[in-house]
Amino acid sequence: MAQQPQPLITRLAGIARELESRFLGKDEVIRLLLIAAVAGEHAVLIGPPGTAKSALIRTFAKLIQARYFEYLLTRFTEPNEIFGPVDIAQFREGKYVRRIEGMLPDSEIVFLDEVFKSNSAILNALLTLLNERKYTSGGQVIRVPVLSCFGASNEVPADETLTAIFDRFLLRIRSDNLDAYHFQDLLQKGLDNEIMGLADAPVQPLASAKELGELHRTFGQRIRFTEEFFSQYKGLVFQIRAEGITLSDRRVVKLLKLFAASATLDGRAQPDAGDLFVLKHIWNNEDQAAILEAIVAPALEAHYREHPGARRVGAAGVGIEALSAEIDRVRQVLTGASGLGDVQMFSQLKALNEIKSALGASPDPRAPELARRVEQLLEATFRSGRFAQL
Repeated sequence: MAQQPQPLITRLAGIARELESRFLGKDEVIRLLLIAAVAGEHAVLIGPPGTAKSALIRTFAKLIQARYFEYLLTRFTEPNEIFGPVDIAQFREGKYVRRIEGMLPDSEIVFLDEVFKSNSAILNALLTLLNERKYTSGGQVIRVPVLSCFGASNEVPADETLTAIFDRFLLRIRSDNLDAYHFQDLLQKGLDNEIMGLADAPVQPLASAKELGELHRTFGQRIRFTEEFFSQYKGLVFQIRAEGITLSDRRVVKLLKLFAASATLDGRAQPDAGDLFVLKHIWNNEDQAAILEAIVAPALEAHYREHPGARRVGAAGVGIEALSAEIDRVRQVLTGASGLGDVQMFSQLKALNEIKSALGASPDPRAPELARRVEQLLEATFRSGRFAQL
């Protein structure tokens, strides 16, 4: 008897596990990529070079059976490189038609690297394509099958002419260098990934774009929002707007799809307060990220206190042993025989605060005790005028 395929939700969880095993400390980023794909929305990863933005998106795309298109954009990129070359045979007959096979208008998963560096001719065409899933060529309007477009950039666009294209990406996700306590694991996983990359190891798709599209279309029948959720969401939206963060009515409605996708990934028929973590990733400039964190964090913490068994997004990848070892390392540095300079001291205090934050998000029962050790070390550091006396 042939083995029955696993349910789609189980396979999507498998995609998350596969990516988490390859990319250290990127659990929340991975969750957001899955949410975007399930909801049929677009997301952009922003961060310095070398933070696995491109590698993560490419591997994610390989785990989904889909027509895939990828391109590195520059201001010299021409439309035919993205939307397809002009059909010469039809052009001779007076018809302007592009051959879109294998190009962006024919794709289901799209990755545009350095998306904000393109020229106006391409950006203007992308605006309608990403928002309405339509592309106009020679007077003909083509329905495009793009499920999700993922962008990557080293920086947030500062040019006002790029505001419209930035707005098409509902999720804005930071991809930063890893915290200090990840360093040892980073070296090992990085080496493993380098070896796998050199060997061009094949990746077996676990889901398809067709399945994701069908799942998205059934949200209306499968997902129900409670009045309590709507009330809490309304309060957070008003707080966000009161802080001067622009959040249009269009985006407020679209975000409901992301909450529904997050609940679906956990097998829930109703979104709950835990899904509101998505609101941390709707900033318009990076200065707003801390404001959103401060607004959303109390709602999340209240939810986790009431539901201690609930899944904390981003917490699963924190290794308690690595955190404990890093605490010991910092203690040894601070209690060393020689004094520390200002820069060295700042570095160690920053590491302690990173550890403290990670422990606060960790569901491990050993986390509170480690957090107390961090507090004691911080207190002793601030009390002492000589670090050798700690």
